[in-house]
Amino acid sequence: MIPATIILGAKSWITGVVLLALAGAALISWSYRGKPGSLQFRALCAGLKITALTLLLLCLLEPLWSSQQAKPGANYFAILADNSQSLGIHDPKNPLARGQVMTNLLTGNGANWQESIEKTFSLRRFTFDERLQAAPDFLNLNFDGRSSSLISALKEVSTRFKGQPLAGALIFTDGIATDLSGDDPVLPQLPPLYFVAVGGTTPIRDLSLGRVSADQTAFEDAPVTVVAEVSAVGFSGRRVVAELREVDKPAKSATNKLATVTKPLTNAPVVVLATETQRVNSDKETLSFRFNVRPTKPGVNLLEVKIRDADNTPVTTGESGEATLANNARIVAVDRGRGPYNVLYISGRPNWEFKFLNRAVNEDDQVRLVGMIRVAKREPKFSFRGRQGETSNPLFRGFGNQSAEEIERYDQPVLVRLNTRDKDELKTGFPKTPEDLFPYHAIIIDDLEAEFFTPEQMSLLQKYVSERGGSVLMLGGAESFSQGKYQRTPIGDMLPVYLDHADTTTNAPLQVKFNLTREGMLQP
Repeated sequence: MIPATIILGAKSWITGVVLLALAGAALISWSYRGKPGSLQFRALCAGLKITALTLLLLCLLEPLWSSQQAKPGANYFAILADNSQSLGIHDPKNPLARGQVMTNLLTGNGANWQESIEKTFSLRRFTFDERLQAAPDFLNLNFDGRSSSLISALKEVSTRFKGQPLAGALIFTDGIATDLSGDDPVLPQLPPLYFVAVGGTTPIRDLSLGRVSADQTAFEDAPVTVVAEVSAVGFSGRRVVAELREVDKPAKSATNKLATVTKPLTNAPVVVLATETQRVNSDKETLSFRFNVRPTKPGVNLLEVKIRDADNTPVTTGESGEATLANNARIVAVDRGRGPYNVLYISGRPNWEFKFLNRAVNEDDQVRLVGMIRVAKREPKFSFRGRQGETSNPLFRGFGNQSAEEIERYDQPVLVRLNTRDKDELKTGFPKTPEDLFPYHAIIIDDLEAEFFTPEQMSLLQKYVSERGGSVLMLGGAESFSQGKYQRTPIGDMLPVYLDHADTTTNAPLQVKFNLTREGMLQP
C-alpha cells in the first residue's frame, strides 16, 4: 500500500479562501471583545468558531483523498515454511512441538488469513529444508529435513522471482539455520521479509549425541573402540547413562508429522555390550564416552549408542522430559572382517624371513601363512644329467615315488610347500587362474626374479590387485626389484618405485630418496 496524498481540486480559490479566513478570524475575535467572562473562556469560544469557519472555507478548495493499492492478482507474495527436524523440538511447558504450532498457524482454524492475502496478491507457497520446494498447500509438512538452509532458500526465492513483481515474503521458522556462518550472509536484493518465529525463548533441556566414531582393525578377535560425544543442556548436576548395544537388523525410521526417531526394529534382539555413567558438571561441558568391546558376531555389525537421563528417564518429550528424543541414539557400522586371512609367501631361496614370519603368526587364528619356497632353480634338460637315461632331478634321488608322473624334472624348479590346506593347494606351483589366486588376501614376493612368472601369471597378479583388491608386497634381495628384471613388467608397474631409475652399472650402495610418484601426485 502506497501512502495516500491530498489533492486540491480548485486551487484557484486558495487566495480568496485565505483572505476570507483572515477576515473571519478578525471579525470573530473583535466580536468577543468586551463580552462578559474570563479571557480563557472567550478565547476558547473564538477558537472554536474560527476552526469551524476554516473547515467550511476549505470545502471551497474541493480537497480529494488520493491513494494507490495493488491490483488484485498482479503482484506475487511468497510464504515459506521450515520443514526441518528441529521443528520436532518441544519447548518447556508446552505440550505441542514447534511443528504442531506451525501447522496450526498454516492449516488450522485460524489459517483464513491466507485467503485475505490471495484477494490482493498471487500467493505462492514453499517449504524448505535442504532445498526450496514449491508446495500447493502446507498439509504435507512432515518435518523430516536434515538441515534448514534458510539463506539458500531466500537466495532461491530471489532467483525464481527475478524480474517479477514480488511484493514480499512471509517466513515461518524456528530460526535455526544450518547454513549460517560466522560472517553476515550476502543476500541479493530482496523484497520486504516478514518472519514468524516459532518456539519459545526459554532454554530447553536436551541430551544429544554428537560425533560417534568407531576404531577397528580387519581382524575378528581385535576389540572395537567406540567413542561418543554427548551434549547435555539443562542437565547440570545430573547423571547421564550411555549404552552400547548390538542390533541384528538395520534401523527403521518411524516417521510422523513431528520428527523422525531412529530406533531398532521391534523384532530385532538387542544385546547390551557395555554401559557407562557420567555426571554433568555444567551445560557447556561435552561428555566423552569410550567403549572397548568385542562384537559377538563376525562380519558387519550394527552398534547403537543410546543415551538417557539416569536420574529421571523420560519416555516422552515435552514438559517433563527432553526437547526431543530423535538425537538420543546413533547407529554405527563395524566391519570385523571374515577371517582367517590367507597370505601366500613365495620365495626364490630358503631364508630366515619365512621362519620368523611363520613363528609370529603361528598362534594367530586370523592369519594363515602359506609358503612356497624354491630350493633349486630350473635346470636345462641337456645339462647336469645324472645316471645314464635318468630324467629326474638328482636332488630327489632316493626319496618317495620315482615314477615318471611324480618326479621333479630337470626343467622344473624344486618348490617346497608349507602350511597348505590340503595336498592340492599350490600343487602345480604358483596359481595360474583367478580361482586359485584370488582366495589369497595378500601375496609376499621375496628374492624372486621376474622370469619365474609367466606373462600370464604376471597379468593375473595385476588383475589380482586392480580387480580383486588384493595386496602385493615385494621384499628386497639379490633377485628383487631391478636386479630381478621387473622393469617394464606388469608386476613392476604395480610397485611404488621407478625401477628404471636405478644405476646398475656400478656397485655403489643404493641411494634411496622417498618422494611422491607421478601417479601419487595425481591422486586427491
